[in-house]
Amino acid sequence: MCLLQRLPLPASPDAATAVAIFGGQRLRRPSSSSLVSTGAAADNSGQHRHPPSSLLPRAQSMAPPNEPCELVCDKTLFDDLTDLFSLSDGNLTVNGVKLLSEVPENVTFTSFNATIHASNAPPSLVKEVLSRSHKGGFLGFSLPTSSNRPANSLGRFSGRRFLSIFRFKTWWSTMWVGSRGSDLQMETQWVLFEVPEVGAYVLLLPLLEGSFRSAIFPGDSDHVMLYGESGSSRVRTDSFKALAYVHVGNNPFTLMREAYAAARVHLGTFRLREEKPLPPIVDKFGWCTWDAFYLTVEPIGVWHGVKDFADSGIPLRFLLIDDGWQSINLDCENPNQDTKNLVFCGEQMTARLYRFDEGEEFRKYKGGSLLGSETLSYDKYIPKKVFSKAKELKEATITSNEVKELELKREIGEMLEQTSKLLEDQPGDLGEMGGLGGLIKDLKAKFKGLEDVYVWQALCGAWGGVRPGSTHLDAKLVPGKLSPGLAGTMGDLAVDKILEGGIGLVNPAQAGELYDSMHSYLAGAGVTGVKVDVIHTLEYVSEEYGGRVELAKAYYDGLSKSISKNFNGTGIISSMQQCNDFFFLGTWQVNMGRTGDDFWFEDPNGDPMGVYWLQGAHMINNSFNSLWMGQFMQPDWDMFQSDHACGEFHAAARAICGGPVYVSDAVGSHDFDLIRKLVFNDGTIPKCVHYALPTRDCLFANPLFDEKTALKIWNLNKFGGVIGAFNCQGCGWNPEEKRVKGYSRCYKPITGTVHVADVEWDQVEACTELGEAEEYAVYQHKAKKLILMALNSDVICFTLQPSSFELFSFAPVKKVGTDVEFAAIGLVNMFNCGGTLLEVEVDADAVAVKVKVKVKGGGDLLVYSSRKPRGCCLNGVLVGFKYYVEDGKMMVEVPWAELSGGVSELVVDY
Repeated sequence: MCLLQRLPLPASPDAATAVAIFGGQRLRRPSSSSLVSTGAAADNSGQHRHPPSSLLPRAQSMAPPNEPCELVCDKTLFDDLTDLFSLSDGNLTVNGVKLLSEVPENVTFTSFNATIHASNAPPSLVKEVLSRSHKGGFLGFSLPTSSNRPANSLGRFSGRRFLSIFRFKTWWSTMWVGSRGSDLQMETQWVLFEVPEVGAYVLLLPLLEGSFRSAIFPGDSDHVMLYGESGSSRVRTDSFKALAYVHVGNNPFTLMREAYAAARVHLGTFRLREEKPLPPIVDKFGWCTWDAFYLTVEPIGVWHGVKDFADSGIPLRFLLIDDGWQSINLDCENPNQDTKNLVFCGEQMTARLYRFDEGEEFRKYKGGSLLGSETLSYDKYIPKKVFSKAKELKEATITSNEVKELELKREIGEMLEQTSKLLEDQPGDLGEMGGLGGLIKDLKAKFKGLEDVYVWQALCGAWGGVRPGSTHLDAKLVPGKLSPGLAGTMGDLAVDKILEGGIGLVNPAQAGELYDSMHSYLAGAGVTGVKVDVIHTLEYVSEEYGGRVELAKAYYDGLSKSISKNFNGTGIISSMQQCNDFFFLGTWQVNMGRTGDDFWFEDPNGDPMGVYWLQGAHMINNSFNSLWMGQFMQPDWDMFQSDHACGEFHAAARAICGGPVYVSDAVGSHDFDLIRKLVFNDGTIPKCVHYALPTRDCLFANPLFDEKTALKIWNLNKFGGVIGAFNCQGCGWNPEEKRVKGYSRCYKPITGTVHVADVEWDQVEACTELGEAEEYAVYQHKAKKLILMALNSDVICFTLQPSSFELFSFAPVKKVGTDVEFAAIGLVNMFNCGGTLLEVEVDADAVAVKVKVKVKGGGDLLVYSSRKPRGCCLNGVLVGFKYYVEDGKMMVEVPWAELSGGVSELVVDY
């Protein structure tokens, strides 16, 4: 008999049980003494939310195939097609419930139906959006005088919980929660209101209209201010019809999809994630050169970085050569030579691009010169030595120690020259392709798994744009100016430097030519994509170019066409782009982008605890920004360092984020044991089928500094779900100081709960059936514990130390035959064990019952079995297995199957 622990069912409701609104259904919320989940586990009668699935017929797959995510529609709320929003008597209501009061008389509301016009969206998408048009509408206003930054109150609210995203820097956004209008922050991108009176949520979404973008700001007396902004004193207006959109739904995740789909149909300036092919790197493992070299990146270092992975048995599938490879110089320098000895970010921010090919260190590479470099005496510690000297140089500059400055500059130059001379001394074939193209050719020849090489660029070419007169393009030095909204955001070195030097802006009529000049050269050199950074500089320099929207349209159109022509339409990662006008204008072609601020391995401002609390902020930014950015493109959680103090913390999140995984360790500093929990032997990853998002019970909480909430993120695999719980407490935005800072009082253990109902199974149509099981096997990665849970079981309680985590994998239990219960967990030596499962099929007849499990990878394959099988075959060969009667664990050791691409088939015979 199997003695596996089953979580108890909740006690019968009593007088202490309150009624709560959750996900559009009335659920029994237990009293404070109960451990019953507050998730959507049961309705008022205590019955299951979904009918139990029928027994599987012979040879039927235990779950649908892994199909691309399709647009999920909320079909349960208010199906009578009556317009749900109303504006009258100074109140904006939704289904009769007041959302905003004291709405000024000059504010207008127009239902979506009344604004229907021709759309370039796919007909099927237009049809879906129109079928939900009663659930949304547009807000506008009119003023007595025109302005380039018109503003108006939309009304006020208090006592209503909200989640919002706001820009805390030019480039980056983060989450913020509150309960009244005065809690809002400047440059808010959207607000999600909780409306428990009707079991629903409402999204307030600022839009574009004409040459204006919009954002939300706090007003006086809890009023919500909507600002339009053109970015040019010459572009003015006095009225808007549709500057913001409101939409209602009873599922917050579906609501986001529906609202942005409506915006897509209405604006016609962007495409949704589902409409575009994904970059091929989305399920591969890579290495970024940034933290390894910063601006000192050069061919030998890149070569040995790639070699490190090959030697470890984990081949790189993509390489990102970050900032430092370009031909840039300062205005005060020789216009035909690279600026020398740049090291740290900031030193290059006033430099400009003066030619479209690679910088000198890459240009002088001789084809074939590193193919026989096994005996090359490369000092992998030189970059760290250079970084150390560069830090000393900064200090000497601050103290005006000129003698020390000169000495340190000399030492830095000598160390960099030492590496450069190694390349000069290497033999090469002058007849072979050289430069960046030669290096990429040699890398791919030597390291067979390497398929994609991306390089970094700024939207305007380099941080300081293009140097006027240096190329055939019409570039002009344009001084930068911050908008009033940005002037109230967090101080930033990049902003200061760009404003100091201005932008060498290429005439927007030549934006397409700028990108094609760069990208056609790179594509010819074997580069397969670009990471486009520093995107929002355009809003600093839009005064003379019709404003920020019109200038952005020209640049993004040119970028989209060049990506289509040179990089197969998919070879791009967007970064430093977390403002709504980029997403509404720049994502026609872009389908992958950064969702968080940079990975900071320490606090640049010197807080010693920043080594830890900054990592929690990184997690929060990525997961909450994915709520909206995931509508436009595949969220990219950025690189991290595997040898960092929080390397495992980051790795666990990357494993279930649903996007690519890449690290940025220094050469020789990788934690390969940790990386093997993320990456298969062929350099691919067990990727989830969705992208990670916060669970519902986190949406209106503050997992950064409320001292009680753990961040929980959910995702889906082909045959199960996964929840990651992370203690991110210890830092957050400070509105008074206008910066992100540490809160040491919050850096402490946190308790929390998790339940199978936390997984949003219906967000991928092919996974909906997985959420209808009567019972689930739940595997806890850190605790190495397996338990059973039903939809109406108690929650699982956990306690997390600061900067720690737990992963919970949920696998539906299926009855096979007449007396066996079975669930496949996957390779538990991998963080995302459920992602290793490729197929799970039952073959039952009158004589025997067999379960076939196809798995990719090598390691310990775990399944739950209610009784011990008669035997097991792995790839056609009878193998031994371990079976534990007390908890139903069955473990089979699976070697990496090289000949079949790492795929093995286990047949369990009952």
